[in-house]
Amino acid sequence: MTAPEEPSTPVEGPVEGPVEGPVDGQVEGHGPVLAGIITAVVGFSSSFVVVLAGLTAMGASAEQAASGLATLCVTQALGMAWLVWRHRIPVTLAWSTPGAALLASMAGVAGGWSAAIGAFVVTGLLILLTALVPGLGDLVAAIPHSLARAMLAGVLLPLCLAPVLAVVDAPRQVAPIILTWLVLLRLAPRWAVPGALAVALGTVLLTAHVPASALAPSLTWTTPTWSLSALVGIALPLYVVTMASQNVPGVAVMAGFGYRVPWRESLAVTGIGTTLGAPTGGHAINLAAISAALAAGPAAGADPKRRWLAAVSALASYLVLAVGSSALAAMVVAAEDGVMQAAAGLALLGTLGAALAEALADPSEREAAAATLVVAASGVTVLGIGAAFWALVVGLLLRAFLARPPLRPTSPRTSST
Repeated sequence: MTAPEEPSTPVEGPVEGPVEGPVDGQVEGHGPVLAGIITAVVGFSSSFVVVLAGLTAMGASAEQAASGLATLCVTQALGMAWLVWRHRIPVTLAWSTPGAALLASMAGVAGGWSAAIGAFVVTGLLILLTALVPGLGDLVAAIPHSLARAMLAGVLLPLCLAPVLAVVDAPRQVAPIILTWLVLLRLAPRWAVPGALAVALGTVLLTAHVPASALAPSLTWTTPTWSLSALVGIALPLYVVTMASQNVPGVAVMAGFGYRVPWRESLAVTGIGTTLGAPTGGHAINLAAISAALAAGPAAGADPKRRWLAAVSALASYLVLAVGSSALAAMVVAAEDGVMQAAAGLALLGTLGAALAEALADPSEREAAAATLVVAASGVTVLGIGAAFWALVVGLLLRAFLARPPLRPTSPRTSST
């Protein structure tokens, strides 16, 4: 994995080269405005449950988790507004879904929610420093790609087990969610996860009581505190997984459609947005990866120079979704145990498959990657630091230990006569 190079001059339009189709291979012309709305709806609905689960695992109350979800919508919308205004390309931002999954895999943090907020602030500062200090990006790029993906796979594995466990404990509530996902995965893959989440939310509306007082949107401020265990166990893994699993792939996706992302400026925007949004609960924003294809590909119109309008409609849609964040969070809290966890596990299944494939692809690094995955999936906490950090440590040490020196060429033996 190598960090993208910053272009010498800002690129305000598509670069020359072939324009490929969307990631699922289906070209459906929607026009830029509708494509942007679809980008926001799919991006939001596919993972907002994971975000709420991650913030709750860090000690957030229902109100604080809802505040974090709304904050992420607003900060990424404002970041998109700046980048689109400056460069007129369909660059889209998103929250860090792998980062939220990382938080959800942890059993809290020493110092509670305020310490988690402090870790979010530091994550934003690290992203900003990456924009200012190229060497920091090189350091992240030096982490073997197989180990970074193995750490992500280990984080996701326990979360992806939720549908299996939940369907055994509550088959009547969870089976319709899984069946909806299966049918849509076959007929309309893009809508499989949103459809499953819609069924899950419908189940909640029919079976749970959601107080009206919890539906009003609001932002809740938390003054950050800092602890060494939170910085090492949360901020560093959150930074690494956001850079490796979101920002770098996001640049690659845009390049596949003929656009060059202003790398340093994008990192600066997302770093500032993460830092400023942290006290109201936002964990991290970054370049969109897979969902970026919806706004940058042919589905957003035949003219690549006008696809930036898709990013405009996407950011407007995120501002609308921010208003409904409290209502959605209240429904998640009111859900029967296992229902929303099952939907979240289905949402992460594709990411888990991709991470596993990339982590184990190289036979020479398979043992180190497997060890990284196992440690990350274990959920252990040592010295107050979570499993994701130790997974990388174990993987790097094992990789170094197993490294084989290159074979030296042997010269043919000479015999005397």
